[in-house]
Amino acid sequence: MKQYSEACDENKTVILNVIRDEFSGCRHILEIGSGSGQHAVYFSAQLPHLSWHTSDRQCNHASINAWRMESGLENLLHPLSLDVTHDPWPDASYDGIFSANTAHIMAWSAVEDMFNGIGKVLAVGGIFCLYGPFNYQGRFTSTSNERFEHWLKDRDPLSGLRNFEDLDELARLNGLTLKADHEMPVNNRLLIWRKV
Repeated sequence: MKQYSEACDENKTVILNVIRDEFSGCRHILEIGSGSGQHAVYFSAQLPHLSWHTSDRQCNHASINAWRMESGLENLLHPLSLDVTHDPWPDASYDGIFSANTAHIMAWSAVEDMFNGIGKVLAVGGIFCLYGPFNYQGRFTSTSNERFEHWLKDRDPLSGLRNFEDLDELARLNGLTLKADHEMPVNNRLLIWRKV
């Protein structure tokens, strides 16, 4: 039941160093694509002032719940069923949203759906943090990211690294403005938008 992601262990500390400040004024965080559940456990333990709302497709809930139950954290909430292309979004408002390594495994239409949903549930002044590898001006930032793109395309032709400029335009169309673009290890970035 409990899944393990090596990438989550490798990047959790550097992500925390950024979101600790970005979410300092927040109380309710929606995590889109909680995956194994490891990030949720680590971040909610390190940021006890937050209520951390996990979400993912139903097939990932068992692992999220296994990590959540083992942690015993009261501020880590049960996973919501959320497929950004199908499920209704939560009837709630969040002052922070976090998502890691999701945009490149979705079809572009699903990325559009994700940003549309975020625009609806993120409160004015709220923060959206998106972690992952991105291209800039249509160019790869490293040969390893280019190799990763080929692997993604072999697995699913509709997936792939997204251009920062396209994501920023989607954000703008949904009422978000870029606040910061943080360089992260292993050719990843952490993009921060604020709802205006």
